[in-house]
Amino acid sequence: MVLDANDREVIEACQRGDWDAFRLLFEAHKDRVYSIALRYCGNESAAMDIAQETFLKLFSSIRDFRGGASFESWLYRIVVNRCLDHQRRDRRLMPFLDGLLDLISAPSENALEELLHAERAKDVQKVVGTLPPEQRIVVVLRYIEGLGYGEIAEILGCSAGTVASRLNRAHKVLERRLAHLRVRGAP
Repeated sequence: MVLDANDREVIEACQRGDWDAFRLLFEAHKDRVYSIALRYCGNESAAMDIAQETFLKLFSSIRDFRGGASFESWLYRIVVNRCLDHQRRDRRLMPFLDGLLDLISAPSENALEELLHAERAKDVQKVVGTLPPEQRIVVVLRYIEGLGYGEIAEILGCSAGTVASRLNRAHKVLERRLAHLRVRGAP
């Protein structure tokens, strides 16, 4: 059975304590949860811890899900909260945002360009790692997860305007601190 993320029957079965239903939810969402955690913290081990904490929290609080928001938004909010909790416990986090580099330069075509690309990616990761947590998480949810402003707002419990403002501030910081990475001739 392929799980539709909003499959009310599976969620209701989880709420009744059905382990098989919970396994379906886990299988349907484990990769996305891990991806968000990894992109936020940049450390595979920490991302595994965050994903595990997320599913433990999901298991313990699934009965609280009432369907006022989509299940994905509710789950992503749990992931975001676990990421922020982890960040508060360990200030050494650094996001892993390879996709952001594509906004700065064109894909590489040879070994030298691949090496330069890898070096630029490290620079991007360092700069994104210096963003305040509220800016860092909107960058991850927007550019890595591809979520819209409304979805991000729902996950973070703020307005779409606040999301836009946080992204705008992050863009300005990234543009200023990454200006040295621009490819000659690029706009």
